[in-house]
Amino acid sequence: MRVLVYSDDAATREKVRQAVGRRPAADVPLVEIVECATHAKVVQHLDSGEIDVAVLDAEAQPAGGMGVARQAKDEVHDCPPICLLIARRDDRWLAEWSRADAVVPQPIDPVTLADAVAGLMRSRLSGRLTAH
Repeated sequence: MRVLVYSDDAATREKVRQAVGRRPAADVPLVEIVECATHAKVVQHLDSGEIDVAVLDAEAQPAGGMGVARQAKDEVHDCPPICLLIARRDDRWLAEWSRADAVVPQPIDPVTLADAVAGLMRSRLSGRLTAH
């Protein structure tokens, strides 16, 4: 499965890559990470229909992950599930506004993020199975 990771911070992208690994859980497929540092690249990849799960950094600049998530949910046909990385607990209400499917706090706990991504992968797989 292709997992898009969006952050303008290379260190954040690397932490996500390490946390998710090649397979975040035994019952999900192998992961191919697609890294993006710009909003334009995120839109391009999401529009391609080849992304299965997206992990977006709410603190990314200039386009934060919350706004990107909201836009994707509004504009992308068959939008993949989105996990939002938030830095402040008070941002949970904004994460709900963005329609993110999962929210993980920063600093990133590898187990929490891997569990969230695996859950979204399962959701994506089950959605595809029922659609066919």
